[in-house]
Amino acid sequence: MKVLVVGGGSGGHITPAVAVIRELMELKPRTRVEFWTDRKYYKNVVKITTEIGVSWGSSVQETSKRNPYIRVRKIWAGKFHRYAGWTWKDYFINFGTTLKDLVWGNITGFVGFVAGLVQSFGRLLLPGKRPDVIFLKGGFVGLPVGLVAQLFKIPYIVHESDAVPGLANRLLMKHAAVITAGWSELRGVTDYVQVGIPVAPEFKQVSVMQQKTLKKVFGFDPERPLVVVTGGSQGSLNIDNAIKEILPEMLKFTSVGLVAGRKHYEDMVELKKYEEWDKAKLQSNFRMWEFNSAMHELMGAADVVVSRAGATTIAELAALGKAVVLVPFERLPGGHQVKNAERLQDKGAVVMVTDERMQQQPGILLEEMRHLMRSPKERAVLAEKLHAEAKPDAAKSLAKMILQIGEEGVPAKIEQVGEDEKPE
Repeated sequence: MKVLVVGGGSGGHITPAVAVIRELMELKPRTRVEFWTDRKYYKNVVKITTEIGVSWGSSVQETSKRNPYIRVRKIWAGKFHRYAGWTWKDYFINFGTTLKDLVWGNITGFVGFVAGLVQSFGRLLLPGKRPDVIFLKGGFVGLPVGLVAQLFKIPYIVHESDAVPGLANRLLMKHAAVITAGWSELRGVTDYVQVGIPVAPEFKQVSVMQQKTLKKVFGFDPERPLVVVTGGSQGSLNIDNAIKEILPEMLKFTSVGLVAGRKHYEDMVELKKYEEWDKAKLQSNFRMWEFNSAMHELMGAADVVVSRAGATTIAELAALGKAVVLVPFERLPGGHQVKNAERLQDKGAVVMVTDERMQQQPGILLEEMRHLMRSPKERAVLAEKLHAEAKPDAAKSLAKMILQIGEEGVPAKIEQVGEDEKPE
């Protein structure tokens, strides 16, 4: 059987797709899988899949872990840039800065989209080259592939991680064999199956002793509380700037680990003055990374995590069972990060501080962390409620669904979300 997996555009689409591939290979090792991703994330995908022993392709070096049933390929794709909450006045006000990027970004995005359509058509034109089923892990990278799949009547599964579907998924859902969702509520959609958000198996709860050991691994005092701050692999300049302002006060009551992000690390390099070493041993209560490949261990060491509200990151934190302060970015299309955070805040599972509020008053973020460090019981309640949202079998459920449709075709009746879980 042949399975095509498509994902890219952000790490939040890559890691769930890799988790599903892992389960596919566990359930049916001889399944032939192709993973199509955009050029920006191609090297990341090759690295990740090689590390788990499933990478194969013409440009991938031979390794002892190579799996001949898996291939990673680049696919052209284009993103259409939009800003949530903008009126026509906002576009004119920002004409000299953001609008230029917006217009040029959408021109190049359209070209990439058309190129992706042509490339997908060429790859899927011959019946012998077509997969039995396609898994589209959301985002703009999957849109041209899904549209061509409709033309050739290849069944595909769409997975939406956020509470609000993005534009690409909304277009693809109309002809999907199955729509799957990360949360019990998928706004604007009724016929879907909640499976959760796939995460790597490394994201799991740690004991108190394991947490102390992990703190020592990263150089921190195991007896001192630790706040880990991350804006994702690329980073968040707004979060970084807020931490820069409040860091001296934070270090009075907690250790701090900051993942500044590849995009903004150089802007934060002055914070290295707080990172003191003596003979390869950390002498201060602060460390900063551009990127940390062992995020499951770093966040596992944390007592509190400050993060953006991307769905995959939330799922990873839920699996770890951590007290979390979410800082959603309001300007993303559909405001999906805000809705992700609000949903969990309403359940008492996270603390939310919006990006705009944090920029205006960074001290609010400081006070939230100070309060949590003084309230271990409240941290425990937050961690317990967030962990209750975890779906550890999400990747396996999706893998089984993919194999079933690939082998048996589209089911006559698609399982629905339970009545008590349907959105109002």
